[in-house]
Amino acid sequence: MTQHSKGTALITGASSGIGAIYANRLARRGYDLILVARNHARLDGLAKRLTDETGRAIEVIAADLGNKADLGRVEKVLHQDASITLLVNNAGVGATTPLLASDVDKMEEMIALNVNALTRLTYAAVPGFVERGGGAIINIASIVGIAPEVLNGVYGGSKAFVLAFTLSLQKELVDRNIRIQAVLPGATATDFWGIAGTPLEHVPSEIVMPAEDMVDAALAGFDFGERITIPSLPDAADWDAYEAARQKLIPNLSLNVPATRYRAGIS
Repeated sequence: MTQHSKGTALITGASSGIGAIYANRLARRGYDLILVARNHARLDGLAKRLTDETGRAIEVIAADLGNKADLGRVEKVLHQDASITLLVNNAGVGATTPLLASDVDKMEEMIALNVNALTRLTYAAVPGFVERGGGAIINIASIVGIAPEVLNGVYGGSKAFVLAFTLSLQKELVDRNIRIQAVLPGATATDFWGIAGTPLEHVPSEIVMPAEDMVDAALAGFDFGERITIPSLPDAADWDAYEAARQKLIPNLSLNVPATRYRAGIS
């Protein structure tokens, strides 16, 4: 039986891995879907299967979000489709190589997808959410956003942007009935690793979470109203302590005199 629609969820990077699992879970929760990815054949196959299984209306958009024209087409949909109630910014790439072994052009492409595309899609979605009185955004970041030493620093920097951008939006839109969640997965069993330069079988199994479990935990965090969800973190109080320490710093980050410890060295 077809459920009452919760509106439409637009999911980027939806043809496989985390994005495809979000598509499955959200369709079963009653969302119609707009699935965005480069691989048209995979999108069509996923859309047909989920339509058959859930009865949801599913549209596919084959687009490379690193291409300005393709990105513009998706932005236009977010601007114009008033049925959209949820944006899942999942598309992204990573890298495991250190700076000296990295191709700077590939790093620039990573920034374009992980930072620029996510930013532009968010800017395209938010005005409509404000006008319609509500909506939600799920930004898929990574634990490297707070632990950039773990993998490639440009990748970590791009995910730190996603976290900072999410925190800023949460504050800016707090009175607009727009929910914004950042999900910080650790190592997850997807094709990310092979594409990033380290085959999954070379990653210690004790740190790798099945992708289905990761998405289910992230959606549980969304249901709990969490602003930041770290699926493998055993004790939420650890994040609370981290955030409390960050908040304690803020009042003293910009003052009109240097800290006392520096003044002794100023002649």
